[in-house]
Amino acid sequence: DTVKQAEVFATIREAYGIPRDDKLRLRDFPTLAHVIRFVRDRRPDLGPEPARVDEEARAGKAQPEPPALRGFAAAERVPRRVPITAVRPPCRVCGESSIVLGAGARVLVACDHSGVAEALMGQLATRGVSSLAVRLGEDDTDFDAQLRQLQHEGRVDGVYWLPGLDPVGELRALDLAAWRSALHARVKRLYTTLRILYDSVATPGHFVIAATRLGGQHGYDEAGALEPFGGAITGFVKAFARERPDALVKAVDFGTELDATAIAQALIEETLHDPGVVEVGRTGELRCTVALEDRPVADGRAGLALGRSSVVVVTGAAGSIVSAIVADLASAAAGGTFHLLDRVPEPRPDDPDLPRLASDRESLKRELVERLRTRGDRPTPALVERELAALERANAALEAIQAVRGAGGVAHYHAVDLLDGEAVAKVMNEVRDSCAGVDVVVHAAGLEASHFLRDKEPEEFDRVFDVKCDGWFNLSRALGDHPVGVFVAFGSIAGRFGNAGQTDYSAANDLLAKCISALRRSRPESRAIVLDWTGWARIGMASRGSIPKLLKQAGIELLEPGAGIPWLRRELVQGGASGEVLVAGALGVLSPERAPTATLDSKALELRGGGPLLAGSVARLTPDGVTLATRLDPTEQAFLNDHRIDGTAVLPGVMGLEGFAEVASLLAPDWRVAALDDVRFLTPFKFYRDAPRELTFRCTGRPSHDGLIADCELLGKRTLADRAGQSTSRHFAGRVRLQRALGAPARMGVPSPPSGPVVEASDLYRLYFHGPAYRVLDRTWRDGPAAVALLTRELPPNHAPADLPLRAAPRLVEACFQTAGVWEMGVLGRFGLPQQVESIVFHLPPEAATGWLFAIATPGPDGQTFGAWIVDASGHVLVRLRGYRTVEVPGALDAALLAPLQAAMAPESPR
Repeated sequence: DTVKQAEVFATIREAYGIPRDDKLRLRDFPTLAHVIRFVRDRRPDLGPEPARVDEEARAGKAQPEPPALRGFAAAERVPRRVPITAVRPPCRVCGESSIVLGAGARVLVACDHSGVAEALMGQLATRGVSSLAVRLGEDDTDFDAQLRQLQHEGRVDGVYWLPGLDPVGELRALDLAAWRSALHARVKRLYTTLRILYDSVATPGHFVIAATRLGGQHGYDEAGALEPFGGAITGFVKAFARERPDALVKAVDFGTELDATAIAQALIEETLHDPGVVEVGRTGELRCTVALEDRPVADGRAGLALGRSSVVVVTGAAGSIVSAIVADLASAAAGGTFHLLDRVPEPRPDDPDLPRLASDRESLKRELVERLRTRGDRPTPALVERELAALERANAALEAIQAVRGAGGVAHYHAVDLLDGEAVAKVMNEVRDSCAGVDVVVHAAGLEASHFLRDKEPEEFDRVFDVKCDGWFNLSRALGDHPVGVFVAFGSIAGRFGNAGQTDYSAANDLLAKCISALRRSRPESRAIVLDWTGWARIGMASRGSIPKLLKQAGIELLEPGAGIPWLRRELVQGGASGEVLVAGALGVLSPERAPTATLDSKALELRGGGPLLAGSVARLTPDGVTLATRLDPTEQAFLNDHRIDGTAVLPGVMGLEGFAEVASLLAPDWRVAALDDVRFLTPFKFYRDAPRELTFRCTGRPSHDGLIADCELLGKRTLADRAGQSTSRHFAGRVRLQRALGAPARMGVPSPPSGPVVEASDLYRLYFHGPAYRVLDRTWRDGPAAVALLTRELPPNHAPADLPLRAAPRLVEACFQTAGVWEMGVLGRFGLPQQVESIVFHLPPEAATGWLFAIATPGPDGQTFGAWIVDASGHVLVRLRGYRTVEVPGALDAALLAPLQAAMAPESPR
């Protein structure tokens, strides 16, 4: 590709400071070897490539960065995504699962103390289901025995896990024993249960449904997580779902507004419907899940100023990734004071083994073998690797210390076990006594050991889970109410999405994310950030052994150190928001839905009053909403046949908005469309040669303070003769607001009758291209600064079948557009097509109007935008538009055709 070759050459010249050469011919440089030779010839000062680079690369050692502070260019090339709440259609319109809750079914119910278990078992009993109640008061031995006895007595078809519904209370009021007890009951007993039932709930027709009380939106609302312990359950469930993809596995979150009976009913609904989602929430009357949204780091708020007075506390400081990030922060702060915590003893700067990790690794391994033999240990490969890992952590700790001191700062290294609450408290007391406040607390400690649940021993689960979770509790409790500017927790994509073999790691990371979310409630004066890292290339756990190859096969992109190392600093200094941030490129197998082809129930949609855009469509669930594909034929639909430009049928903009309203209504079928906001008509949707075309509507909804907001777009595909495959284009975009009921009625004065010239429909539609179904104006005239139109009372059907309901009053909105167009043509002499609308508010449905309807359009002060209304003969406002703007169609209007409009729109003479 010649264009790409030119781009590459331009990049290389810029990188190496090579002047442009107009005589250079790209065909002379067909291979990389030619390009390298070009750089060597133009920059002989670069010298030969050092041989040690290859040696370090073979040893797996990442290349050190120059001491200068890194920029953010590499980080900006990685998408920055944040988890958000996305509204999910109600269960009744989603597809059914394979679960049968009927006579003969046996389900295990792990009981809560809030009455849900009793309500659930009662509802299950009416269906003929046998409930096997498990209480969590027994000790571990009795609990295990009870589970095995239930399994021995007969098959177990499913599990309802309800302990996450029990409130724990304010985390600050807990001691370490209470913290551990709460987690033991909620997640470690879940580990035991599903390990014992691992094969029982593995196949289609079996299920695991866990309930939490995070607030109904999994902690991704503005208020933050209500009961953060639920995060451990959700993280575990997401990982278990990856291990058991054939079973139905869900984590269902609730707030405090639903009673026990309603929660029990919701759990049964989730069992019987929508198998394509794992994270589900119930907030108010809405059902939701968790999706991702791209957001820039800059949010208009001031970030943190790092400087010599900054105080930073870091756990897990002996990790290679953490060490590099500490060095970056120290360089940015020109020093600062860093308290570095890790289990590794403080390394000796003169330890002769540490430099050999990079320069003489193979020889060092052979020497370690001999040392182990001398010590009387059998030098297995695993034991040698463990010795090497200890040296690597010591080296990383030393590099962090030296980086802080090299930048002119103060480094305090604390060798401490984060599981030891008293030891952590002692260290943090020293920190509290030494400063008025801590600027940044980074909890980065953690470890990982991947084994499927059946092979994961309790000791391994505890080791992986506790270091993150107990470590966080001990750290935050020891800080107490000491001022903290920013809390930062290092999470993982395994916590966000779950991953097979990582139930403990996923549970720990998601618990940490929900604890950070809960700080919005308990410490609103502090920022709180979770970074969900993907695997790193060349440094860190994911860079070892066969892991990079496995991640590549799974489509998961590794994070380059150049992008990852400055990421935290960018979050701290460039924005002021709290929340969870995904730090990852391509997500591969982690990104799709469990059932990516799941469709909504067409029969249920018809019963909910589907409109003409829904008729015959296919609505599919997506991770963040709904996609609707519908096929339209200009020879069948009047709104196309009567809306032609130069003979070509064009989708009316108002019917595109009707499509937005209909697809958004799939998220809440019983609600009303209250408004359309930020509408943009980007490019016309044309039906060439009257051939049918498929339209694709995409919709993502989120709860709002008074209802639901849905972002929508209309896409089209065409096969072009000069291109291979199909071309996709984006035609319209906008936002739909849905509410349970429309707002308070609005009134305004009825327009005055015409006192001057009037434009009759026969004159108007010689300029407008609309056919009978869209000749919505009967006559127009000027009333002061406004253009006024009397609407046509009897119109042909808008669509077929004609009895299908409409949700966005398209022909009333069209009347506003056309009335504004009359003013534009009559006053400005220009013909415009719709370009954008700030808002369209619906006050009354058309069927509630009385008498004649009028359209009123008033130009704004700039003469380029309009406000418009539809009002009935009693002064009731049906529709109100604000910020309507057009784009001019090139070409002069016929003067003779324009004359009646100019006469009618001329300013009235003063009386």
